[in-house]
Amino acid sequence: MKKLILAIAFIGMGSFAMAQTTTPKDKAARKAEFQQKRQQKEQEHLAQMQKDLNLNQGQVDKIKALHDKRKAEMKADFDKNKDQRQAKMEEMKAKRAQMDADMKQILTPQQYDKWQADRKVKMEQRKVAMKERGMKGGKMKKPMNTAAPEAN
Repeated sequence: MKKLILAIAFIGMGSFAMAQTTTPKDKAARKAEFQQKRQQKEQEHLAQMQKDLNLNQGQVDKIKALHDKRKAEMKADFDKNKDQRQAKMEEMKAKRAQMDADMKQILTPQQYDKWQADRKVKMEQRKVAMKERGMKGGKMKKPMNTAAPEAN
């Protein structure tokens, strides 16, 4: 059992080591592609609304202006809270480092290594589960449970 867990941990770490690194050029290209797709989806959404609701061009223009205004407000809020998010992330990293140091003092070296390996495996499982639920990369693939609870 220990060998199996260690083998899984080594495979997981090996896959991280072999992952391709992205260059700023790649990131810029992906960002431009994402923005282009987003604009296309917005246009499709507006066209669908125009068709479904039988909107005239004036209404379409007003809705587009409203969407643009809302998008600008959201971006402003995002930028305003950026420092707070960064500080919270640093705080979480410090707490994680403190926990690691405390666990290293409590556990034997073998126990600590096994604990680290188990943590990495669980992290990978969470990533896979999030991808399966559709949390990354677009639309949710599984419907949300919106059913009202039954009264007894």
